[in-house]
Amino acid sequence: MRRIGVFVCHCGTNIAGTVDVKNVAETLGKEPAVVYATDYPYMCSEAGQNIIKDAIKEYKLDGVVVCSCSPRMHEATFRKAVGAAGLNPYMLEVANIREQCSWIHKDIKEGTEKAIILGRAAIAKVQLNAPLIAGESPVTKRALVIGGGIAGIQTALDIAEAGYPVDIVEKEPTIGGKMTQIDKTFPTLDCSSCILTPKMVECAQNDKITIYSYSEVEAITGFVGNFSVKIRRKARYVDEDKCTGCGACTEKCPVKNIPDAYNLGLSNRHAAYIPFAQAIPNVAVLDAEHCIKLTKGKCGLCSKVCSAGAIDYEQKETFVEEKYGAIVAATGYNPINIDGYDEFAYSQSKDVLTSLEFERILKADGPTEGHLQRLSDGKQPKTLVFVQCVGSRESGSTHGNGCGKEYCSKICCMYTAKHAMLCREKYPDTDVYVFYIDVRTPGKNYDEFYRRAVEQYGVHYIKGMVGKVAPQADGTLEVQASDLLSNEQLHIKADMVVLAAAIEADKSARPLATMLTASMDTNDFFTEAHAKLRPVESPTAGVFLSGVCQGPKDIPETVAQAGAAASKVIGLLAKDKLSCNPCVAHSDELKCNGCSSCENVCPYGAITYLEKEFRGPNRTTLIRRVASVNEAVCQGCGACTVACPSGAMDLKGFATGQIMAEVDAICK
Repeated sequence: MRRIGVFVCHCGTNIAGTVDVKNVAETLGKEPAVVYATDYPYMCSEAGQNIIKDAIKEYKLDGVVVCSCSPRMHEATFRKAVGAAGLNPYMLEVANIREQCSWIHKDIKEGTEKAIILGRAAIAKVQLNAPLIAGESPVTKRALVIGGGIAGIQTALDIAEAGYPVDIVEKEPTIGGKMTQIDKTFPTLDCSSCILTPKMVECAQNDKITIYSYSEVEAITGFVGNFSVKIRRKARYVDEDKCTGCGACTEKCPVKNIPDAYNLGLSNRHAAYIPFAQAIPNVAVLDAEHCIKLTKGKCGLCSKVCSAGAIDYEQKETFVEEKYGAIVAATGYNPINIDGYDEFAYSQSKDVLTSLEFERILKADGPTEGHLQRLSDGKQPKTLVFVQCVGSRESGSTHGNGCGKEYCSKICCMYTAKHAMLCREKYPDTDVYVFYIDVRTPGKNYDEFYRRAVEQYGVHYIKGMVGKVAPQADGTLEVQASDLLSNEQLHIKADMVVLAAAIEADKSARPLATMLTASMDTNDFFTEAHAKLRPVESPTAGVFLSGVCQGPKDIPETVAQAGAAASKVIGLLAKDKLSCNPCVAHSDELKCNGCSSCENVCPYGAITYLEKEFRGPNRTTLIRRVASVNEAVCQGCGACTVACPSGAMDLKGFATGQIMAEVDAICK
């Protein structure tokens, strides 16, 4: 029988406020095999760890149970303490009596009883634990950034600055993302392109950075330090090495009625196009769906005018396979589809716009060349109404069309204040109204920025909701709204209405998360490993998060998180080897029936099958097909143990016998 020590933590009042920790220690001290039990206010502190180390040596402990907070928080800390005392780190078990006990109970008697039960389960398991030795695996010193917006660009630049090669995969023909479509940035009102373009150029010129534009990640296998990624490069029908970006093909292309995605469909482009003037790479693309040559075999005018001979109608998509030590998700966001908000007449009037569409009107390279004018008749609007929180902060019953999001999109209050200020600054004769639920301006100089809109620029902020926008026969828009502070119903005759649409995670995020085996929340944002302590790391080792893929944020916060993600990647790539998780699967070859169930469910490709000889009845030789686990690749997820119909697959450190021992201890 083992000699087990039990150490119960007060965690200040986090645990002790709902659990009688001294009673827990005394009760668990009477369990079979427990030779020492004690409690301490902060077991994770240096003094608390020293108590564990001293007890291991004094009482010759060969098993340790710590009753404290989540093992996600402190299991590594306690394992190091146990290892420093000469005991195998995997002879430790952590009973989570904070998150699983004290935090969810209010009655001290009930909380104490449950803490004792969880402690007994940990004692039962540690009696069956076996010493495990962590292996090592090499680190591929190359990083992959998926997404080429400002988050991906900043992450790549910071990694490259540290001397490590990094690849950017961007699904659009150019890097830059949403920031390329924005006119000015708050709270300084400086030019968005003036900030972003130098970084885009720096990416293109950095010899450590490879840009795979117009490309998508097709498949990801492997594990931290050793990912294998297959990248699909879509056919541009233009040779990137030959194209000079002169634009001759885009000027002569006869097909010119295609909605321009860069201008959100507010203008048209040619079938041969360069997304915008500062595009990186500055290479043309042929739209395969609309190009006459590619669809009907006729025309070919772009090839005739291309002096560089870059047009290649026979070009096919290609695949690149590369290995990476770390992967950064920077997939960005999109405004939600607001077609379901019929009360705002978005689908009925050209003069009802989303905020991003309004950005395109304000920007010099937009459909109106930066002039504020109505899309219906080209006239300058005299009265503008901005509607906040369209699709944000909605419960399931608020709107009922399924379009809205429960969360706050975070950036809308600030960019609406920016839009209002720009309108009043350039066109002082305009009247600007903003209807809001609450004004949220957390950030340096943000509240001052909002107050400038009200106090200096005279923007009319009205706390209330817009109930309906109705197009009128004279081309104006009647806005029906409520003023909650004065308790009045308002009718405003507006020339233009701008809707602050909620933002959501890009549609590419969920399939990418599936390939990465990364966690996501119900809104398709990537989930961080710990909201406070590991905000840029995914629970999947080696996968990091940058920008809005993790949740709504503005440009400064995005850039800050990009730098944080880069620093984590650099820390990983700086290592030559990583310690492998010893809690890996193993196969009992005598039970294995060779069915391949485990191989089919393994997300890491760690299981293969071998033909092995076995001694059969009457000393005959049998050849059987059995599963073999590559322990360097296995990440201990346990999927194979669940799928195995014969019970041949088991997980070291979490064997079926150990789990059942815990269940028996809980149920007795």
